Amino acid sequence: MTKTALGLALIVTLAACGNTGGFGAVSNLLGGPSIATGDKTFAPGVDRARGGIDGLMVGHRLMASGEYELALKSYLRAASQQGANVDVLSALGSANLALGRLGQAEQILRRAIEQDPSFVPAQNNLGVVLMEAGKIGEARVVFQRAYALDSGKTDEIRENLKQAIATSEKTIYGGSEVAQKPAMALVRRGQGNYVLLSQF
Repeated sequence: MTKTALGLALIVTLAACGNTGGFGAVSNLLGGPSIATGDKTFAPGVDRARGGIDGLMVGHRLMASGEYELALKSYLRAASQQGANVDVLSALGSANLALGRLGQAEQILRRAIEQDPSFVPAQNNLGVVLMEAGKIGEARVVFQRAYALDSGKTDEIRENLKQAIATSEKTIYGGSEVAQKPAMALVRRGQGNYVLLSQF
């Protein structure tokens, strides 16, 4: 081997051992050991503890803008992330109600109340479902419960109760005409507040 060839072979060998992007990197890609140096750049890992976008919050915004089908999908995503807790169940029930699926809405909201009987939004929204389904007597009882649990703080719940009482009295005393359906308000839990989502 000539001096020139020997010199070139030595330079190539040294470059391969010292270069972090050389054989060490290839070996690492193939599953072998890599050379750890201070100038290597690693991509950050995914933090699975962080939930990403809050499906409930997105769903609430979609409900407020009348996008009920998209809201339902967002609430289902929240259920897969958080589990079927009372907030998620109440939201799912409200979205189903807005889509006119009264049977599903009633079933889901009853499940929410089984989990937490003191959860005011689920109580109120179940009352709205019952009114829509023509179960006026039960709706009135549910609104009374929601109003008591809320201590009368929420205007929408108070108005819902008034409408339920007026409608039930018309039914009992045989009001001359049944007026158009009263506007009922859905509510959700916000940051300490109950926020109007939709009116029927």
